[in-house]
Order: sequence, then C-alpha cells, then structure tokens
Amino acid sequence: MLAMPSGTPACPEDDRQHRLAAQLAHMIPGSATIRVSLNDPQQSWPHPHAIIKDEAGEMLKLGRNTARVAARWILRVWPEADWTRSHVFDLADATLTRSDAVVADRGC
Repeated sequence: MLAMPSGTPACPEDDRQHRLAAQLAHMIPGSATIRVSLNDPQQSWPHPHAIIKDEAGEMLKLGRNTARVAARWILRVWPEADWTRSHVFDLADATLTRSDAVVADRGC
C-alpha cells in the first residue's frame, strides 16, 4: 500500500472496510449482513459463496454472479482471515466476524 510522506498508509485499513460496506450496500439494496465462505454447495471444490440477509434476518435472493462478486471483494479485503470457516460481514459497522462467534454471541 502506498504511504504518505508522514509514513502512514494512504488508505488506512478501516477506511477500506467502510468503503467496501458502502459499495456492497449500494450494490445490494436492503442488505445488512453477508455470510461468506469458500463452500459453495453447488461446487465440489472451494469456491467463493455468499448468503446475504436483510435487517430482519431474511435471506435476499440474488444472482449467483452478484453473490460471488460480493464474496470475492470481502475475501480480498481480509486475506489473513481463516477462510476454512465462514465469516459474517456486517455492513452497518463494517466488521468481519467468524460466523461461529456470531452464533455464540446470540446464545444460539
């Protein structure tokens, strides 16, 4: 990443995450969370897969390409995440959490 003369990154990571959340919210109106994994149930090998939900927790129906693009964008912003497990990207606060941690927080 390019740095400014002060040595700070030209594009701080948290800004990048917030921009991604804004882009995805614009691309997928009504979306609140995106669950991302490499386990597309229609593929026999690892493939980016996304499940998008609205504020009420209802799944939004999208084309496969739109869901795959959203998943790829999220994967690229967090390459260091353990993608052997699925993660949930919350568009409201631009945070990524492992999906099993989300379930544990809700007490499910």
